[in-house]
Amino acid sequence: MLGLMQQRPLLISTLVDYAAQWHGEREIVSRDPEGAIHRTNYAEVAARAKRLANALDALGIAQGDRVATLAWNGFRHLELYYGVTSSGRVLHTVNPRLFPDQLAYIMHHAEDGYVFFDPVFAPLVEALAPRLPQVRGWVSLSDRAGLPDVKVDNLLVYEELLAAASADYSWPPLDENAASTLCYTSGTTGNPKGVLYSHRSTVLHAFAACAVDGLGLSGRDSFLVVVPLFHANAWSVPFSGAMCGMKLVLPGPRLDPESLFALLVDEGCTKSGGVPTVWLNFLTWIEANRASLDLGRLRLKTVLCGGSAPPRAIIEKFHELLGVFLLHAWGMTETSPIVTVGAPLAKHDGMSGAALVDVQAKQGRQVCGVELKLARPDGGEAPHDGVSVGELKVRGNWIVSGYFKGEGGQVLDEDGWFSTGDVATIDPDGYVQLTDRLKDVIKSGGEWISSIEIENLAMSHPEVFEAAVVAVAHPVWQERPLLIVQPRVGFAPTRESILAFLTERLPKWQVPEDVAFVDSLPHTATGKLLKTELRQRFHGHLAVAG
Repeated sequence: MLGLMQQRPLLISTLVDYAAQWHGEREIVSRDPEGAIHRTNYAEVAARAKRLANALDALGIAQGDRVATLAWNGFRHLELYYGVTSSGRVLHTVNPRLFPDQLAYIMHHAEDGYVFFDPVFAPLVEALAPRLPQVRGWVSLSDRAGLPDVKVDNLLVYEELLAAASADYSWPPLDENAASTLCYTSGTTGNPKGVLYSHRSTVLHAFAACAVDGLGLSGRDSFLVVVPLFHANAWSVPFSGAMCGMKLVLPGPRLDPESLFALLVDEGCTKSGGVPTVWLNFLTWIEANRASLDLGRLRLKTVLCGGSAPPRAIIEKFHELLGVFLLHAWGMTETSPIVTVGAPLAKHDGMSGAALVDVQAKQGRQVCGVELKLARPDGGEAPHDGVSVGELKVRGNWIVSGYFKGEGGQVLDEDGWFSTGDVATIDPDGYVQLTDRLKDVIKSGGEWISSIEIENLAMSHPEVFEAAVVAVAHPVWQERPLLIVQPRVGFAPTRESILAFLTERLPKWQVPEDVAFVDSLPHTATGKLLKTELRQRFHGHLAVAG
């Protein structure tokens, strides 16, 4: 027997219309590269998104066509999020931090027909244009006065396109399984692969983000969107923000601590979200300038952290310096991205100090809408006892079923599980603890050593700014961990002091064989440690070190 309930398609356009009607005056604030503040609201953004849809019609961009962006977090980029997807096109948010060869590959593979770009990316656009003959037009996200001097064919001006278009537009009745946005993986192993999200998956994911035990977003929040709009749909914030009517503060490219602090204070931000490297720099600046800062003006309560595991030192300093709770979340481009969130349980009420940090440092519990399991190498399933290790697999309503154009072949097993490539434990309460990437785990004398655990401990040393651990070959133990340290400014830690610090906190066989010091550590375009480069750089290190 079927239920007697209406069935309406889950579409991004319903989020846009809801925000415009019921949260129309809620502010959307953005800062341009020069620092100028622009203020708009959901009603205005929705109206301009409809003008944009009419403009896309006039350009002959069909439903399903890919429309690319090379842009920072700003109000025009947000309008593209709504106007492109709700009208049936596919928004391809391109990461401008990638190398030109990667960008050319991705945009060619996606068959991007039009590219909307911030004027600051004019040199990049000029370099890419000859390599992308399929692009029919380049649109500067500016008015005529802000149009950059860029030599490309069919250069258009965003504000002129909108001015010539009507705001009278009815969103088409799309299939909820129609594609909405396209994001590419970082391509650390082979070419980047496209993840094609649907309207249905996006709306369901937004519900999970708004849930109290998800990201806990609400219309009462003011959210500083530090995570770029070109990173996995900015963790759902453009869509979940519209769903709940949350104030959005878009910082543009200026993510230095002083600029972020000013926006947090001036816009009364209660929440923010970004990768650990941003927060590491932010907290270092707060510590150095705390005597001159009026920290009492901050309304910040929660910081969302993802992309890579935040070190315990970041969790502790947010609490000690600012009274802010760090909410750790985990996922991948292939998972939309939210899979787990570290929201505390009732049993954790009253917990503080190291015990609470132990909970926060884990990747969190799976949100409703996805499933997790730990797969053993023999095909069995590891128990959720917080000790047994296995490869983390996931399936659910917003998990990839295959890559764009079939790249990578079959990505699901016969039961529909997607292999994340992460090694993890799950405790009896359901909290996931990633111990490593499969490709990063250190196999030493028949035992597995977690590089993440050593990195987090090393970064709790008062003289360490950032740390990375890679496996290097060893004639006896197969592999041993090498710790690579970027010292804090003004400090000069020694190999002996670092190893002594770790010896007090790790079993002897897990203590790194050696410590190397560098001026800075390399990162991927998404802010993760670039361990492939470190492995190449330090290849044979222990053999040389003896």
